[in-house]
Amino acid sequence: MNRLAGKRALVTGADGFIGSHLVQRLLADGVEVRALCLYNSDNRMGCLEQLSAEELARVEVIFGDIRDFRSARDAVAGVDVVFHLAALISVPYSYVAPVSFLHTNVSGTVNVLEAVREHEGVKMVHTSTSEVYGTPETVPISEAHPLRAQSPYAASKVAADQFCQSYARSFGVNVVTLRPFNTYGPRQSARAVIPTVLTQLLAGLPTIRLGSLRPQRDFTFVTDTVDGFVRMAETDLEPGSLVQLGVGSTVSIGDLVELCRELTGSDSRIEVEEQRIRPERSEVEILLSNPERARRELGWEPTVSLREGLMRTIDQLKAGPEIARAGSYQR
Repeated sequence: MNRLAGKRALVTGADGFIGSHLVQRLLADGVEVRALCLYNSDNRMGCLEQLSAEELARVEVIFGDIRDFRSARDAVAGVDVVFHLAALISVPYSYVAPVSFLHTNVSGTVNVLEAVREHEGVKMVHTSTSEVYGTPETVPISEAHPLRAQSPYAASKVAADQFCQSYARSFGVNVVTLRPFNTYGPRQSARAVIPTVLTQLLAGLPTIRLGSLRPQRDFTFVTDTVDGFVRMAETDLEPGSLVQLGVGSTVSIGDLVELCRELTGSDSRIEVEEQRIRPERSEVEILLSNPERARRELGWEPTVSLREGLMRTIDQLKAGPEIARAGSYQR
């Protein structure tokens, strides 16, 4: 479709994993991009620093904080589309600092909604998460499945999602929500399961340390997730609409590790560490999407298989410093 060419887009959380890939895709589609990065004392741009100099020269990079309404309002001024990805996303950290998730994921989202409300004609694509379902009652999961937050992180995202729907209903804000399942790929934080596994395997560690191997997840490669974001912005959906994004198949963490060992040629053994396992009633056992609405409403289909996506991620990790850090930390 490429209906965004020539338009101006804001990406909040542009310095993150998915956000940086979205910036690249928008640039390739001829979009003028404003990237909101979290303010820090040394002006580092996170994952955006892995873009080429030519790409970065075409991005308007601004520093701010969605927890501050003025930052959100100034960032939204003058754009046509807002892709709202800025959030705290770590489930384990949400057990330690739940209030910070309330401030960033809920209050921050409301600030962005208020800013969009003030600027007429702006469309907002909000980012949800499959974690809001908790361990599902039935699989595959559809958008109509009840929400059951099993971590403070998930609770904060449920609240943010509901605020988006309420702003569509109450104030006519043109906001839609994309709910990705587990996204992976180059640049993902080493705290996530796939880079955690791969960095340890590629470092040649005799033992890799993980949490529970039992949960099953529906993994989507980052370029496919980004394509979903773009299609959400291009498609004329009713304000308040929700579309989830997943490939419609799962793999257990144990089987994922075996595939990673095969692709890296590793014979490392697995050690399960109790401190890496979620609290018993908080563990989400399976997340399996029904991608029918994404196919029907967005014309979206995944294009990158798990094996191919893992190989692309392995190639990126081999070229970066993450492997050396994994080796020095674990030995």
